[in-house]
Amino acid sequence: MTVARSVLLFVVAAVAEIGGAWLIWQGVREHRGLAWIGAGVVALGLYGFVATLQPDANFGRILAAYGGVFVAGSLLWGMALDGFRPDRWDVVGALVCLVGVGIIMYVPRATGQG
Repeated sequence: MTVARSVLLFVVAAVAEIGGAWLIWQGVREHRGLAWIGAGVVALGLYGFVATLQPDANFGRILAAYGGVFVAGSLLWGMALDGFRPDRWDVVGALVCLVGVGIIMYVPRATGQG
């Protein structure tokens, strides 16, 4: 259950961070206004909070692993909301990042190895 909870938290964090950045992008670059920017700032704050809920206690490990989730999630967000179509190298890169997430977060460690 811990792995499932961790994966769910990564997904929620990605939606908050990527969504927040996208809202700010829309507010500034697409001239949608301060309400969009403000919503983006709130979402980015939520991302920071969600990251603290991960079961692993190591900040560096959580943020390093989340980087891979962010890469893959950003490509998916672009596809869903901006009509972006990744090429095969985008997909390969995202898969490599997700393998890295799995190694960093979920490979069993000997007791005492943080």
